Amino acid sequence: MQPMQPMQPIDLGPGHATPMTTAPFPGCPSPRAAYNSSCSSLTPQPAADRLPSPIPYCRQANPERLRAAPPTRAILDLKLQRDKLHQYQRRITALTAAETAAARQMLAAGNKPRALLALRRKKYQESLLAKTDAQLEQLEQLVRSVEFAQIQKDIVFGLAQGTKVLKEIHAEMGGIEKVEMLMGENAEAIAYQEEISEMLGGRISNQDEEEVEDELAALELEVNGPLNSEMSGTPVLPNVPDTRLPETPDAEPETAAAKQRQQQQEERRQAVPA
Repeated sequence: MQPMQPMQPIDLGPGHATPMTTAPFPGCPSPRAAYNSSCSSLTPQPAADRLPSPIPYCRQANPERLRAAPPTRAILDLKLQRDKLHQYQRRITALTAAETAAARQMLAAGNKPRALLALRRKKYQESLLAKTDAQLEQLEQLVRSVEFAQIQKDIVFGLAQGTKVLKEIHAEMGGIEKVEMLMGENAEAIAYQEEISEMLGGRISNQDEEEVEDELAALELEVNGPLNSEMSGTPVLPNVPDTRLPETPDAEPETAAAKQRQQQQEERRQAVPA
């Protein structure tokens, strides 16, 4: 069986708008360049324990068929689903790099709302990666199990959960062209941006929203510098003064009259005969 090939850069082909291949702003790589660079650095999953299958993947992930299936078929389906999760995991990792590049370009262009939208989508993609990691760990444990009779119910449940995760990830696999649509100005792109913003509103927690705001502020400072960030509303606190204050005297200086009385008392003591 041939090993899995590394992911290749996406070519949209004829009929599509010319992709953004060069950065319109110095120091800000385009989303496509970031995506292709991330894809080229990913290592394909080893094919040592992947097994060929004569049936399509969409049928293999059906947990209902597992109830009457032999153990070898169930283990095969688990491995196939695990490999599919690995593929999606690598693609989402590349997409998060593209989302960050898109946010940089939007900040450089002065479009803070779209930069925030790109970072919110990136945060959602990272949550999908966390789900993928958890599901992969569960599948690996099931594959390594020997006593199939004791874990048959767990395998069916694991496949059902894996199918649910795959559906969520597959919906996010629009490719780099979907990232570029976040930067578009036409009616289709604007409608897509509104759809994504509404969808993310119900899938990102308040903590994730705060982390996205912090990431946006850090990215804005990196792209525009401290001066432009201050003009855009990000407060810049003044430096702490390092000038040392003069010390306050412990006691008030004696008056001239007090000094004179003390001097007279000293003279009287010296004048008394011994």
